[in-house]
Amino acid sequence: MTASSKEKQIAVRLVIHGFVQGVNYRRWLQQQARDREITGWTRNCSNGTVEAFLQGMPREVDDLVRACRHGPSMARVDSVHTEPADCGKPLDDFSIEATV
Repeated sequence: MTASSKEKQIAVRLVIHGFVQGVNYRRWLQQQARDREITGWTRNCSNGTVEAFLQGMPREVDDLVRACRHGPSMARVDSVHTEPADCGKPLDDFSIEATV
């Protein structure tokens, strides 16, 4: 990827509400992100939500945000809160982090 394409990347923070823990939501999200060449991370939160940080090209990030509104087949997504985030240092992969 060239330096100019890195400059075009965006980042967003998501908080996914609903029945999203214990249904492979994080693994599903990791695979969806990798399929779209999006980097970042996801983690369960102690309040029952799933949080994610997505970094990538705008079209792919927007597509993944839309997919997160449905999630994997066993999940029930009630809402997805999104907010812009600072891209910061480019990440190499999409990881699953420890619960907070």
